[in-house]
Amino acid sequence: MGSPVNIPFQRYIQLNHSLPTAIYLQIVFEFIKAIQTGLLPEGTKLPGTRILCKELSINRNTLVKALHDLEAQGYIEILPNKGIFILSDQKQQTKVKAQPSKEKPSEQDTTGFPFKRSSILENPVEVSDLNYQFNDGMPDLRLVHTDVLARLYVSKLKRRKNTRTWEQIQLQSHLQFKAHFSNFLNLTRGLRISSSNLLTTSNHEISLYLVTKLLISPGDKVVVATPSYYRSNMTLSDSGAQIITIPVDEHGIKTDSLKLICQSQKIRVLYLTSNFHYPTTTCLSAKRRIEVLELAATYGFVILEDDYDFDFHFDNNPVLPLAALDNHERVVYIGSFGRSLPTGFGYGFISAPEAFIQELEKHQSILEPGIDVIKEQVLTDWLQEGEVHRLSKKNRKIYKERRDFFVRLLKEKLKGKIKFLIPLRGLAVWVEWLDDFNLVRLQRECKANGLFLPTTILYQTKTLTATRLGFGHMNEEEMEIAVELLSVSLERVLYRVE
Repeated sequence: MGSPVNIPFQRYIQLNHSLPTAIYLQIVFEFIKAIQTGLLPEGTKLPGTRILCKELSINRNTLVKALHDLEAQGYIEILPNKGIFILSDQKQQTKVKAQPSKEKPSEQDTTGFPFKRSSILENPVEVSDLNYQFNDGMPDLRLVHTDVLARLYVSKLKRRKNTRTWEQIQLQSHLQFKAHFSNFLNLTRGLRISSSNLLTTSNHEISLYLVTKLLISPGDKVVVATPSYYRSNMTLSDSGAQIITIPVDEHGIKTDSLKLICQSQKIRVLYLTSNFHYPTTTCLSAKRRIEVLELAATYGFVILEDDYDFDFHFDNNPVLPLAALDNHERVVYIGSFGRSLPTGFGYGFISAPEAFIQELEKHQSILEPGIDVIKEQVLTDWLQEGEVHRLSKKNRKIYKERRDFFVRLLKEKLKGKIKFLIPLRGLAVWVEWLDDFNLVRLQRECKANGLFLPTTILYQTKTLTATRLGFGHMNEEEMEIAVELLSVSLERVLYRVE
């Protein structure tokens, strides 16, 4: 890593001196959280203790005690005359496991009662009011057909009442929606499911939460790619999973690494974004897809396939998910529907064996007991009338034009400074920087010039300097200005212009 001093530790390591928990333990918990959620990836070199003490406003004895605890638990490696390095979770398993202290930051002095506090589920998302911003690949809500949705919604609300009870209306509407939605998934994703294999949720995050609640027990080993999605890592870590990381190349996750892990330890789940890996945008090759399914059948682990961005593919032959090829019922498939619709109209869903869906429904009845009948009726009409297909086709054309324009801008404005592959789907480009510089300094320079780069799209380790640049939310004029600001900021960083 170019300059570990510039890692924003004040943002990653939040210390509260008013808590009864010792500061050194707070440091340990905060570092573990940052490592498990991918904010401090494997290979990151930490600054020296003198600099780190200044960054965190703590004394050296406290820091040294925390670092020794982290090293004993296998989260860092201290190499004399070389530095302190973050270890992967896989390497942690080979370390001697020290029993972590049971003392945790569990209550606020300002409350009259104790309560549990999570050291994992801190939201790293930043908000900026700058006019020009990159994100990790969000759609443009200005393209939403709100007039059509409004007309359908009003028509449902004005429908005359009938003699059926509300519970009967809810059940019939929900069953009808599930039937049409399962047919839609079979048609678009090549699945072979009925409505009994399907659970719909209010959003993608709820789907992931419900699945991990049933699949993962504390101590279960879960394999994820590195780099990976911080939100899914947070959910998996909060469930008690021991995360093991495997590398990714231009063909997706390395199945030879996965096989070696399976031969040495019992794996419960493989979490995989197979069709559009987050954040690198690579697609798992056909050969490796077969190998992953064979490994799951041989070693008995569950494939948790997250297809978060299927709606945005730009070729005529979209890659089908692993769930479409699963003959051994080893795949639990989760995804999103309606990401181009207004907030509240989108859905998350889970496709899995019927018995697993039935168990999920028990937990969902507590978490999401109500059914939005009008919303489901509106979307059922959209599915029946083909409006979803028409909207999807129109949006894909717009986003493909934006992708092509964005790619041309990157080639023109950042020629010789980056390398990237043109993504076949999704609304982001994975850019690897060719020069050696610190991304946090680029982030600050961009902010000074009116461009916001959130920390969650920046990836920097000892061997990698990369950024996930979302383009879908911008029109051509906005993209042109944003890339120009990025180019100017990079020049100032590279040539140390003050």
